[in-house]
Amino acid sequence: MLEVEKLNVLRGKIQVLWNASLHVEKGEFVTLVGANGAGKTSLLSTIAGLLKPASGVIRFNGRVINDLPPYKIVNLGIAFIPEDRKLFAGMSVRENLILGAHGSRRGRSREEKLKEVYQLFPVLRDREKQAASTLSGGEQRMLAIARGLMSDPELLILDEPSQGLAPKIVLEVFEALKRLKERGVSILLAEQNVYQALKYADRAYVIETGKVTLEGKGSDLLNNEYVRKAFLGL
Repeated sequence: MLEVEKLNVLRGKIQVLWNASLHVEKGEFVTLVGANGAGKTSLLSTIAGLLKPASGVIRFNGRVINDLPPYKIVNLGIAFIPEDRKLFAGMSVRENLILGAHGSRRGRSREEKLKEVYQLFPVLRDREKQAASTLSGGEQRMLAIARGLMSDPELLILDEPSQGLAPKIVLEVFEALKRLKERGVSILLAEQNVYQALKYADRAYVIETGKVTLEGKGSDLLNNEYVRKAFLGL
């Protein structure tokens, strides 16, 4: 579904990605792990069209998307949930969700999609009329994911979904992502919570100083001696 080949990316004059390659198959849960500043956000932002590569190729369902603006990438079926959520704080939960539906591709009704995200995150139904700013950190993360889902994506990309959340809420978020995968949504996420990320992933990549250094099944990397020492402190 997604192919990233030898991507080189600069922020200003500083190169942040070096020949980075990865792929996501249809229905896969793929994780990108690495330390803060390793290049995870830059890689996801480039796929989403927020950064432009200096060289390399990004294909989605066989189409090159390197030079497309973000809104066209959304219309093709990719939803990106940034680390800082980008919610409209003064608007209600329902209004935030409805805004997410404007890029929907499949012609399903807004109410049908609202029903689906409320089933996935029941707390959002309970908070439907509340301003987004009044939600807890975990609820805001759920709202950000749900708003992305309102566009009916084939591929959901998430940057640090567990950042700043209590352990119980982290588990709830990952379980929700697991249910999404079971519904056929492909998932690519970057995550510093290496244990949870590898536990749920079909496959994973390790990125260090802008370079992809390891690739394998999530379970294999969870048991990899280098990964255990470098990222799990074991």
